[in-house]
Amino acid sequence: MTQRDYSLLDRALGHFDEALRTVFSTPQAARANPAAARDDGEIDAHGRELTGCLMRVNHTGEVCAQALYQGQALTAKLPGVRRKMEQAAQEENDHLAWTAQRIHELGTHTSYLNPLWYVGSFALGATAGLIGDKWSLGFLAETERQVVEHLSEHLERLPEKDQKSRAIVEQMRQDENHHATTAIEAGAAELPAPIKRLMRLASKVMTTTAHWV
Repeated sequence: MTQRDYSLLDRALGHFDEALRTVFSTPQAARANPAAARDDGEIDAHGRELTGCLMRVNHTGEVCAQALYQGQALTAKLPGVRRKMEQAAQEENDHLAWTAQRIHELGTHTSYLNPLWYVGSFALGATAGLIGDKWSLGFLAETERQVVEHLSEHLERLPEKDQKSRAIVEQMRQDENHHATTAIEAGAAELPAPIKRLMRLASKVMTTTAHWV
């Protein structure tokens, strides 16, 4: 049996379906939640509020990651690169499910602006893919480097007693670092410094807004 060669329209419709699932449905993880084996320590009201805000930011980051990878997969030129993007998106879906579950447990909400973040990130990913596969992989690698830094900062801010949230963030950081390494090994180009600074600025806008909204 030969594998079907999907057209650009087929893939676009598939990615639209993924967008609806990411933004509006309850995500299902393929892996066990790393927080399941941890105790939910006694966290005061301030700690719960802070953790809820940080996990909301992380959830929005995963919405953006899904959109970036789906956009890059849509416009990737080489099938091998397309498969890497789609695989990364599948693995990031675990993070989406874990953070959504933790947000629910903390009694707060995901960002109301997630549809906007998804559209913007998808456009960025598709543009990166159009420029060229090595640059698309470079964009992925740099994104993941910055996410690892961001998650490391959150680990410093999360309450020590909140072992559930810490377990999720620790596993996310490990996975993101692996994605960056995989992209580099696949031939990622090093992005120019101005592009990296622009990415950090865009990330700052997203994280600051998602913290509250």
